[in-house]
Amino acid sequence: MQNSNVKIKLIILSFMQFAIWGAYLTSMGRYLDGYGMGSDIPWFYSVQGIVSIFMPAIIGIIADRWVPAQRMLAFCHAVAATFMAITGFIGMSKGADVCFNDLFWTYTISVAFYMPTLALSNSVSYTALTKAGLDTVKAFPPIRVFGTVGFIASMWIVDLTGFQNDYSQFLTSAIWGVMLAVYSLTLPHCPVNKGGDKKSLASAFGLDAFRLFNKRKMALFFIFSMLLGAALQVSNGYASPFINSFAADPTLANTFAVEHTNMLISLSQISETLCILLIPFFLKKFGIKTVMFIAMLGWVFRFGFFAVGDPGMPGVLFFVMSMIVYGVAFDFFNISGSLFVDKEVPESMRSSAQGLFMLMTNGLGASIGVIAAGAIVDSYTVSLPVMNNGKEVFYTVGDWPTAWCIFAGYALVIALLFWLVFKDKKEAKA
Repeated sequence: MQNSNVKIKLIILSFMQFAIWGAYLTSMGRYLDGYGMGSDIPWFYSVQGIVSIFMPAIIGIIADRWVPAQRMLAFCHAVAATFMAITGFIGMSKGADVCFNDLFWTYTISVAFYMPTLALSNSVSYTALTKAGLDTVKAFPPIRVFGTVGFIASMWIVDLTGFQNDYSQFLTSAIWGVMLAVYSLTLPHCPVNKGGDKKSLASAFGLDAFRLFNKRKMALFFIFSMLLGAALQVSNGYASPFINSFAADPTLANTFAVEHTNMLISLSQISETLCILLIPFFLKKFGIKTVMFIAMLGWVFRFGFFAVGDPGMPGVLFFVMSMIVYGVAFDFFNISGSLFVDKEVPESMRSSAQGLFMLMTNGLGASIGVIAAGAIVDSYTVSLPVMNNGKEVFYTVGDWPTAWCIFAGYALVIALLFWLVFKDKKEAKA
Protein backbone atom coordinates (compact mmCIF):
# COMPACT_ATOMS: atom_id res chain seq x y z
CA MET A 1 0.00 0.00 0.00
CA GLN A 2 2.85 2.36 0.90
CA ASN A 3 4.58 1.65 -2.43
CA SER A 4 1.34 2.42 -4.24
CA ASN A 5 1.05 5.78 -2.46
CA VAL A 6 4.63 6.68 -3.40
CA LYS A 7 3.98 5.90 -7.06
CA ILE A 8 0.78 7.98 -7.08
CA LYS A 9 2.64 10.93 -5.55
CA LEU A 10 5.35 10.69 -8.18
CA ILE A 11 2.84 10.29 -11.02
CA ILE A 12 1.23 13.58 -9.96
CA LEU A 13 4.69 15.16 -9.78
CA SER A 14 5.60 13.97 -13.28
CA PHE A 15 2.23 15.06 -14.72
CA MET A 16 2.49 18.63 -13.43
CA GLN A 17 6.22 18.91 -14.13
CA PHE A 18 5.62 18.59 -17.87
CA ALA A 19 2.19 20.24 -17.92
CA ILE A 20 4.06 23.46 -17.05
CA TRP A 21 6.16 23.10 -20.19
CA GLY A 22 3.36 21.87 -22.44
CA ALA A 23 1.36 25.05 -21.83
CA TYR A 24 3.69 27.15 -23.99
CA LEU A 25 6.54 25.17 -25.58
CA THR A 26 4.76 24.26 -28.83
CA SER A 27 2.47 27.31 -29.04
CA MET A 28 4.71 30.19 -27.95
CA GLY A 29 6.04 30.60 -31.49
CA ARG A 30 2.48 31.06 -32.76
CA TYR A 31 1.83 33.82 -30.20
CA LEU A 32 5.09 35.60 -30.93
CA ASP A 33 4.55 35.36 -34.67
CA GLY A 34 1.00 36.68 -34.39
CA TYR A 35 2.25 39.83 -32.69
CA GLY A 36 5.00 40.56 -35.20
CA MET A 37 7.85 38.88 -33.31
CA GLY A 38 8.42 35.99 -35.70
CA SER A 39 12.09 36.92 -36.13
CA ASP A 40 12.55 36.73 -32.35
CA ILE A 41 11.34 33.14 -32.03
CA PRO A 42 14.91 31.68 -32.08
CA TRP A 43 15.95 33.72 -29.04
CA PHE A 44 13.01 32.58 -26.93
CA TYR A 45 13.73 28.94 -27.71
CA SER A 46 17.52 29.10 -27.66
CA VAL A 47 17.60 30.63 -24.18
CA GLN A 48 16.31 27.32 -22.80
CA GLY A 49 19.49 25.69 -24.01
CA ILE A 50 21.72 28.54 -22.89
CA VAL A 51 20.51 28.47 -19.27
CA SER A 52 20.70 24.67 -19.32
CA ILE A 53 24.47 24.95 -19.71
CA PHE A 54 24.95 26.24 -16.15
CA MET A 55 21.71 26.53 -14.11
CA PRO A 56 21.04 22.78 -13.54
CA ALA A 57 24.61 22.35 -12.26
CA ILE A 58 24.34 25.29 -9.85
CA ILE A 59 20.94 24.26 -8.51
CA GLY A 60 22.10 20.63 -8.33
CA ILE A 61 25.09 21.57 -6.14
CA ILE A 62 22.79 23.48 -3.77
CA ALA A 63 20.36 20.55 -3.59
CA ASP A 64 23.17 18.05 -3.02
CA ARG A 65 24.87 19.96 -0.21
CA TRP A 66 22.56 22.42 1.53
CA VAL A 67 18.85 22.38 0.60
CA PRO A 68 16.82 19.13 0.32
CA ALA A 69 15.88 18.45 -3.30
CA GLN A 70 12.11 18.54 -2.69
CA ARG A 71 12.40 22.01 -1.12
CA MET A 72 14.71 23.21 -3.87
CA LEU A 73 12.16 21.90 -6.36
CA ALA A 74 9.43 23.93 -4.64
CA PHE A 75 11.59 27.06 -4.60
CA CYS A 76 12.55 26.81 -8.29
CA HIS A 77 8.96 26.24 -9.38
CA ALA A 78 7.77 29.16 -7.25
CA VAL A 79 10.31 31.53 -8.82
CA ALA A 80 9.71 30.19 -12.34
CA ALA A 81 5.93 30.50 -11.94
CA THR A 82 6.21 34.05 -10.58
CA PHE A 83 8.22 35.30 -13.54
CA MET A 84 6.11 33.35 -16.04
CA ALA A 85 3.03 35.03 -14.55
CA ILE A 86 4.75 38.42 -14.87
CA THR A 87 5.47 37.60 -18.52
CA GLY A 88 1.80 36.81 -19.06
CA PHE A 89 0.58 39.97 -17.33
CA ILE A 90 2.99 42.09 -19.37
CA GLY A 91 1.60 40.48 -22.53
CA MET A 92 -1.92 41.26 -21.32
CA SER A 93 -1.18 44.89 -20.43
CA LYS A 94 0.77 45.66 -23.61
CA GLY A 95 -1.73 44.00 -25.93
CA ALA A 96 -0.98 44.58 -29.61
CA ASP A 97 1.97 46.82 -28.71
CA VAL A 98 3.94 44.07 -26.98
CA CYS A 99 7.53 43.66 -28.16
CA PHE A 100 10.63 41.52 -27.59
CA ASN A 101 12.04 43.50 -24.65
CA ASP A 102 8.70 43.44 -22.85
CA LEU A 103 8.64 39.65 -22.58
CA PHE A 104 12.11 38.23 -23.07
CA TRP A 105 13.83 39.05 -19.79
CA THR A 106 11.12 37.88 -17.39
CA TYR A 107 10.61 34.82 -19.59
CA THR A 108 14.35 34.10 -19.43
CA ILE A 109 14.40 34.25 -15.61
CA SER A 110 11.42 31.89 -15.50
CA VAL A 111 13.07 29.39 -17.83
CA ALA A 112 16.36 29.65 -15.92
CA PHE A 113 14.64 28.35 -12.81
CA TYR A 114 12.38 25.87 -14.61
CA MET A 115 15.05 23.95 -16.53
CA PRO A 116 16.86 22.70 -13.38
CA THR A 117 13.58 21.23 -12.13
CA LEU A 118 13.72 18.60 -14.88
CA ALA A 119 16.71 17.03 -13.13
CA LEU A 120 15.47 17.82 -9.61
CA SER A 121 12.15 16.06 -10.19
CA ASN A 122 14.07 12.98 -11.33
CA SER A 123 16.26 13.11 -8.21
CA VAL A 124 13.22 13.37 -5.94
CA SER A 125 11.58 10.46 -7.75
CA TYR A 126 14.68 8.23 -7.58
CA THR A 127 15.12 8.98 -3.88
CA ALA A 128 11.48 8.25 -3.08
CA LEU A 129 11.49 4.98 -5.04
CA THR A 130 14.73 3.83 -3.43
CA LYS A 131 13.39 4.61 0.05
CA ALA A 132 10.30 2.55 -0.79
CA GLY A 133 12.53 -0.39 -1.75
CA LEU A 134 11.55 -0.25 -5.43
CA ASP A 135 13.76 -0.86 -8.47
CA THR A 136 14.09 2.54 -10.15
CA VAL A 137 14.86 1.01 -13.56
CA LYS A 138 11.53 -0.84 -13.54
CA ALA A 139 9.41 1.58 -11.53
CA PHE A 140 10.38 4.97 -12.97
CA PRO A 141 9.60 4.66 -16.73
CA PRO A 142 5.84 4.01 -16.19
CA ILE A 143 5.79 7.02 -13.86
CA ARG A 144 7.67 9.20 -16.38
CA VAL A 145 5.12 8.39 -19.08
CA PHE A 146 2.61 10.50 -17.13
CA GLY A 147 4.89 13.47 -17.73
CA THR A 148 4.15 13.16 -21.44
CA VAL A 149 0.46 12.75 -20.60
CA GLY A 150 0.64 16.01 -18.61
CA PHE A 151 2.39 17.75 -21.51
CA ILE A 152 -0.35 16.62 -23.90
CA ALA A 153 -3.17 17.55 -21.50
CA SER A 154 -1.75 21.06 -21.10
CA MET A 155 -1.42 21.43 -24.88
CA TRP A 156 -5.06 20.48 -25.32
CA ILE A 157 -6.22 22.88 -22.60
CA VAL A 158 -4.34 25.75 -24.25
CA ASP A 159 -5.71 24.75 -27.65
CA LEU A 160 -9.38 24.33 -26.70
CA THR A 161 -9.44 27.57 -24.71
CA GLY A 162 -7.87 29.54 -27.55
CA PHE A 163 -4.87 30.41 -25.38
CA GLN A 164 -2.42 29.22 -28.04
CA ASN A 165 -2.89 32.57 -29.75
CA ASP A 166 -2.13 34.90 -26.83
CA TYR A 167 -0.41 35.57 -23.50
CA SER A 168 -2.80 33.31 -21.57
CA GLN A 169 -0.56 30.31 -22.28
CA PHE A 170 2.06 31.87 -19.98
CA LEU A 171 -0.52 32.37 -17.23
CA THR A 172 -1.62 28.75 -17.64
CA SER A 173 1.96 27.61 -17.21
CA ALA A 174 2.30 29.82 -14.13
CA ILE A 175 -0.81 28.27 -12.53
CA TRP A 176 0.62 24.78 -13.02
CA GLY A 177 3.91 26.02 -11.54
CA VAL A 178 2.32 27.43 -8.39
CA MET A 179 0.40 24.19 -7.88
CA LEU A 180 3.57 22.13 -8.22
CA ALA A 181 5.58 24.45 -5.96
CA VAL A 182 3.07 23.83 -3.16
CA TYR A 183 2.77 20.13 -3.95
CA SER A 184 6.55 19.64 -3.90
CA LEU A 185 6.60 20.42 -0.18
CA THR A 186 4.52 17.26 0.42
CA LEU A 187 7.00 14.97 -1.34
CA PRO A 188 9.31 12.55 0.52
CA HIS A 189 12.37 14.10 2.16
CA CYS A 190 15.64 13.98 0.22
CA PRO A 191 18.77 14.04 2.41
CA VAL A 192 21.67 16.38 1.70
CA ASN A 193 25.35 15.52 1.75
CA LYS A 194 26.95 18.24 3.91
CA GLY A 195 30.39 16.68 4.07
CA GLY A 196 32.40 13.59 3.41
CA ASP A 197 31.99 13.23 -0.35
CA LYS A 198 33.83 16.35 -1.46
CA LYS A 199 33.87 17.03 -5.18
CA SER A 200 36.00 19.43 -7.12
CA LEU A 201 34.22 22.33 -8.76
CA ALA A 202 34.94 20.79 -12.17
CA SER A 203 33.40 17.52 -11.03
CA ALA A 204 30.35 19.24 -9.57
CA PHE A 205 29.70 20.94 -12.89
CA GLY A 206 30.24 17.69 -14.79
CA LEU A 207 33.34 19.02 -16.55
CA ASP A 208 35.35 15.90 -15.78
CA ALA A 209 33.19 14.10 -18.35
CA PHE A 210 35.01 16.01 -21.09
CA ARG A 211 37.81 13.47 -20.65
CA LEU A 212 35.57 11.14 -22.64
CA PHE A 213 36.58 13.11 -25.74
CA ASN A 214 39.92 11.32 -25.51
CA LYS A 215 38.14 8.21 -26.81
CA ARG A 216 37.38 8.41 -30.53
CA LYS A 217 34.10 6.54 -30.27
CA MET A 218 32.71 8.74 -27.48
CA ALA A 219 34.06 11.92 -29.07
CA LEU A 220 32.25 11.11 -32.32
CA PHE A 221 29.09 10.21 -30.42
CA PHE A 222 28.99 13.52 -28.53
CA ILE A 223 29.84 15.57 -31.63
CA PHE A 224 27.06 13.96 -33.63
CA SER A 225 24.74 14.36 -30.64
CA MET A 226 25.36 18.09 -30.78
CA LEU A 227 24.88 18.20 -34.55
CA LEU A 228 21.61 16.28 -34.35
CA GLY A 229 20.58 18.22 -31.25
CA ALA A 230 20.36 21.22 -33.56
CA ALA A 231 17.10 19.71 -34.85
CA LEU A 232 15.43 19.36 -31.44
CA GLN A 233 13.88 22.80 -31.03
CA VAL A 234 13.35 23.62 -34.72
CA SER A 235 9.90 22.09 -34.98
CA ASN A 236 8.97 23.21 -31.43
CA GLY A 237 9.68 26.77 -32.43
CA TYR A 238 8.40 26.80 -36.01
CA ALA A 239 5.79 24.07 -36.50
CA SER A 240 2.98 26.16 -35.00
CA PRO A 241 3.81 29.45 -36.81
CA PHE A 242 4.19 27.49 -40.05
CA ILE A 243 0.82 25.75 -39.80
CA ASN A 244 -0.82 28.96 -38.58
CA SER A 245 0.54 30.83 -41.61
CA PHE A 246 -2.05 29.04 -43.73
CA ALA A 247 -4.67 31.15 -41.95
CA ALA A 248 -3.63 33.93 -44.35
CA ASP A 249 -5.21 31.80 -47.11
CA PRO A 250 -9.03 32.13 -46.88
CA THR A 251 -9.51 28.65 -48.33
CA LEU A 252 -7.47 27.04 -45.52
CA ALA A 253 -8.04 29.43 -42.61
CA ASN A 254 -10.87 27.42 -41.06
CA THR A 255 -9.35 23.97 -41.34
CA PHE A 256 -8.94 21.85 -38.21
CA ALA A 257 -5.14 21.93 -38.45
CA VAL A 258 -5.04 25.74 -38.42
CA GLU A 259 -7.65 26.24 -35.71
CA HIS A 260 -6.38 23.43 -33.46
CA THR A 261 -2.67 23.34 -34.21
CA ASN A 262 -1.74 22.29 -30.67
CA MET A 263 -4.04 19.26 -30.83
CA LEU A 264 -2.47 18.24 -34.15
CA ILE A 265 1.07 18.69 -32.78
CA SER A 266 0.14 16.66 -29.68
CA LEU A 267 0.17 13.60 -31.93
CA SER A 268 3.97 13.96 -31.74
CA GLN A 269 3.91 13.46 -27.98
CA ILE A 270 1.46 10.55 -28.28
CA SER A 271 3.80 8.91 -30.78
CA GLU A 272 6.72 9.61 -28.44
CA THR A 273 4.98 7.73 -25.63
CA LEU A 274 4.38 4.69 -27.81
CA CYS A 275 7.87 4.64 -29.37
CA ILE A 276 9.52 4.39 -25.95
CA LEU A 277 8.29 0.79 -25.85
CA LEU A 278 10.21 -0.06 -29.04
CA ILE A 279 13.63 1.09 -27.83
CA PRO A 280 14.72 -2.00 -25.83
CA PHE A 281 13.97 -4.30 -28.78
CA PHE A 282 15.73 -2.12 -31.36
CA LEU A 283 18.80 -1.54 -29.19
CA LYS A 284 19.19 -5.25 -28.48
CA LYS A 285 18.53 -6.26 -32.07
CA PHE A 286 20.48 -3.63 -34.01
CA GLY A 287 22.76 -1.69 -31.65
CA ILE A 288 23.20 2.02 -31.03
CA LYS A 289 24.56 2.89 -34.50
CA THR A 290 21.49 1.64 -36.37
CA VAL A 291 19.09 3.04 -33.79
CA MET A 292 20.70 6.49 -33.95
CA PHE A 293 20.74 6.32 -37.75
CA ILE A 294 17.02 5.54 -37.74
CA ALA A 295 16.48 8.56 -35.46
CA MET A 296 18.38 10.79 -37.87
CA LEU A 297 16.30 9.54 -40.79
CA GLY A 298 13.26 10.23 -38.63
CA TRP A 299 14.22 13.91 -38.55
CA VAL A 300 14.61 13.87 -42.33
CA PHE A 301 11.02 12.67 -42.70
CA ARG A 302 9.78 14.94 -39.88
CA PHE A 303 10.94 18.03 -41.79
CA GLY A 304 10.28 16.56 -45.24
CA PHE A 305 6.60 15.89 -44.52
CA PHE A 306 6.22 19.51 -43.37
CA ALA A 307 7.70 20.63 -46.70
CA VAL A 308 5.06 18.84 -48.79
CA GLY A 309 2.04 19.14 -46.50
CA ASP A 310 -0.75 21.68 -46.01
CA PRO A 311 -3.84 21.86 -43.76
CA GLY A 312 -6.25 20.78 -46.52
CA MET A 313 -6.95 17.30 -47.83
CA PRO A 314 -4.92 15.30 -48.60
CA GLY A 315 -2.03 17.57 -47.57
CA VAL A 316 -2.91 17.36 -43.86
CA LEU A 317 -2.06 13.65 -43.98
CA PHE A 318 1.59 14.62 -44.45
CA PHE A 319 1.32 16.72 -41.31
CA VAL A 320 -0.08 13.72 -39.45
CA MET A 321 2.79 11.54 -40.70
CA SER A 322 5.27 14.20 -39.58
CA MET A 323 3.78 14.03 -36.08
CA ILE A 324 3.86 10.23 -36.01
CA VAL A 325 7.49 9.96 -37.13
CA TYR A 326 8.50 12.43 -34.41
CA GLY A 327 8.29 9.66 -31.81
CA VAL A 328 11.04 7.72 -33.61
CA ALA A 329 13.12 10.84 -34.28
CA PHE A 330 13.02 12.02 -30.66
CA ASP A 331 13.01 8.82 -28.60
CA PHE A 332 15.48 6.83 -30.68
CA PHE A 333 17.91 9.72 -30.31
CA ASN A 334 17.38 11.13 -26.81
CA ILE A 335 16.51 8.02 -24.81
CA SER A 336 18.68 5.56 -26.73
CA GLY A 337 21.58 7.98 -26.58
CA SER A 338 21.19 8.32 -22.83
CA LEU A 339 21.15 4.54 -22.40
CA PHE A 340 24.25 4.23 -24.60
CA VAL A 341 26.13 6.74 -22.46
CA ASP A 342 25.08 4.91 -19.31
CA LYS A 343 26.54 1.63 -20.61
CA GLU A 344 29.74 3.04 -22.09
CA VAL A 345 31.13 5.11 -19.22
CA PRO A 346 32.47 4.13 -15.78
CA GLU A 347 29.97 4.18 -12.94
CA SER A 348 31.88 6.99 -11.26
CA MET A 349 31.32 9.20 -14.31
CA ARG A 350 27.73 8.33 -15.21
CA SER A 351 26.11 11.48 -13.86
CA SER A 352 28.74 13.73 -15.41
CA ALA A 353 28.49 11.91 -18.74
CA GLN A 354 24.69 12.26 -18.77
CA GLY A 355 25.15 15.94 -18.04
CA LEU A 356 27.56 16.23 -20.96
CA PHE A 357 25.07 14.46 -23.25
CA MET A 358 22.36 16.94 -22.22
CA LEU A 359 24.78 19.85 -22.66
CA MET A 360 25.70 18.78 -26.20
CA THR A 361 22.10 18.09 -27.28
CA ASN A 362 19.64 20.29 -25.39
CA GLY A 363 22.24 22.95 -24.56
CA LEU A 364 24.71 23.75 -27.33
CA GLY A 365 23.07 21.79 -30.13
CA ALA A 366 19.51 22.99 -29.63
CA SER A 367 20.54 26.62 -29.05
CA ILE A 368 22.75 26.83 -32.12
CA GLY A 369 20.20 24.93 -34.19
CA VAL A 370 17.20 27.12 -33.48
CA ILE A 371 19.20 30.33 -34.05
CA ALA A 372 20.45 29.00 -37.39
CA ALA A 373 16.93 27.84 -38.26
CA GLY A 374 15.65 31.34 -37.54
CA ALA A 375 18.11 32.81 -40.02
CA ILE A 376 16.98 30.33 -42.67
CA VAL A 377 13.27 30.97 -42.05
CA ASP A 378 13.85 34.73 -42.18
CA SER A 379 15.60 34.31 -45.54
CA TYR A 380 12.62 32.60 -47.17
CA THR A 381 9.64 34.16 -45.41
CA VAL A 382 8.26 37.54 -44.41
CA SER A 383 5.93 38.65 -41.61
CA LEU A 384 2.77 40.27 -43.01
CA PRO A 385 -0.16 41.89 -41.15
CA VAL A 386 -3.58 40.49 -42.06
CA MET A 387 -6.97 41.65 -40.80
CA ASN A 388 -8.64 38.74 -39.00
CA ASN A 389 -12.10 39.37 -37.52
CA GLY A 390 -11.36 43.09 -37.33
CA LYS A 391 -8.01 42.52 -35.61
CA GLU A 392 -4.57 42.91 -37.15
CA VAL A 393 -2.68 39.61 -36.91
CA PHE A 394 0.80 38.89 -38.27
CA TYR A 395 1.53 35.74 -40.28
CA THR A 396 4.93 34.56 -41.43
CA VAL A 397 4.34 33.63 -45.05
CA GLY A 398 6.58 32.77 -47.97
CA ASP A 399 8.66 29.85 -49.15
CA TRP A 400 8.29 27.60 -46.10
CA PRO A 401 8.79 24.38 -48.15
CA THR A 402 12.35 25.40 -49.07
CA ALA A 403 13.18 26.10 -45.42
CA TRP A 404 11.86 22.69 -44.35
CA CYS A 405 13.77 21.01 -47.19
CA ILE A 406 16.99 22.67 -45.97
CA PHE A 407 16.34 21.29 -42.47
CA ALA A 408 15.62 17.84 -43.93
CA GLY A 409 18.75 17.99 -46.07
CA TYR A 410 20.84 18.91 -43.05
CA ALA A 411 19.51 15.92 -41.10
CA LEU A 412 20.20 13.63 -44.07
CA VAL A 413 23.82 14.80 -44.36
CA ILE A 414 24.35 14.24 -40.63
CA ALA A 415 22.80 10.77 -40.91
CA LEU A 416 25.05 9.72 -43.78
CA LEU A 417 28.20 11.08 -42.12
CA PHE A 418 27.29 9.31 -38.88
CA TRP A 419 26.81 6.00 -40.70
CA LEU A 420 30.18 6.33 -42.42
CA VAL A 421 32.40 7.35 -39.50
CA PHE A 422 30.81 5.91 -36.33
CA LYS A 423 31.65 2.33 -35.37
CA ASP A 424 29.92 0.29 -32.68
CA LYS A 425 30.55 -3.15 -31.22
CA LYS A 426 27.94 -4.92 -33.33
CA GLU A 427 29.47 -3.59 -36.52
CA ALA A 428 32.99 -4.44 -35.36
CA LYS A 429 31.99 -8.05 -34.67
CA ALA A 430 30.38 -8.31 -38.07
